[in-house]
Amino acid sequence: MARVHVVGAGVVGLTCAVRLAEAGHRVDVVARDLPLETTSAVAAALWYPYLALPQDRVTRWSARSYEVFADLAADPSSGVRVLPGTEVFAERRADPWWSPAVPSLERVTDLPQGYDDGWTFRAPVIEMPLYLRWLTARLVGLGGTMSRRNLSVLPEPGEGRADVVLNCTGLGARLFAGDASVVPVRGEVVVVQQFGLERWWLAGLDGQPIYVVPRADDVVVGGTEARGEWSRTPDPEAARSVLARAAELVPALAGARVVGHRVGLRPARPSVRLERVGDVVHCYGHGGAGVTLSWGCADDVVALVGPAES
Repeated sequence: MARVHVVGAGVVGLTCAVRLAEAGHRVDVVARDLPLETTSAVAAALWYPYLALPQDRVTRWSARSYEVFADLAADPSSGVRVLPGTEVFAERRADPWWSPAVPSLERVTDLPQGYDDGWTFRAPVIEMPLYLRWLTARLVGLGGTMSRRNLSVLPEPGEGRADVVLNCTGLGARLFAGDASVVPVRGEVVVVQQFGLERWWLAGLDGQPIYVVPRADDVVVGGTEARGEWSRTPDPEAARSVLARAAELVPALAGARVVGHRVGLRPARPSVRLERVGDVVHCYGHGGAGVTLSWGCADDVVALVGPAES
């Protein structure tokens, strides 16, 4: 059994920790921000390979995560559902590069006004506060631990404290890995009271995104894509713009009661970094697809750490 210190308690760190514990390793998660304080807690968490490369690895990781989420949807306590939805475009598009990751994807002709192309498919929708609690409980049930620590460097492996250190620090990799290629992509979402919506909608993901994602009791409406912006302060004008654009796509949003307004900083990088360097495994740079890639990446992390000794 290896003792693994996982640095970072967002969805990627937690998922990797669960998989490592399932493989028989001793796992301790340490983080400045606990799960419900992370960017993961803000996410609309619709399965979608957004702001993440390279295409081949992302497609493989996404496909694996889709499989796991589809299985988890059978457990109501996980907060996972698989729902139908539609992505639309103002002009004709080729099939998306990630289409092999979904069981089926069909073109649609019944499109909202102003859109000329689109497709529909079923995708996991993950209610993040509930899901993060589920992941935490799973980790603890497997004997893992979680503690709040304000680190300035990654823990040193091989000093009787950890055999392997797993770096899942997201934007913190700028400090912990000295990686200036990781940049924030600020995203702003508005949460409205559920009004009977049972399918998700996407548009404009190559510019300012529009997404409307239903959950059990509310609907997450986004969004913005501001690269290099670090502010976590909600902008009322941005919220009004988000709701106005989304209501053009889903008219039933008009008049929905706003119950929340939140900001998250997506950790973008030219490509996801998932590799082992000595006794440190790096897993960060997932952009807006941390949830989407989480289980696939976690499987690769387990392979890099190696089997638990009997």
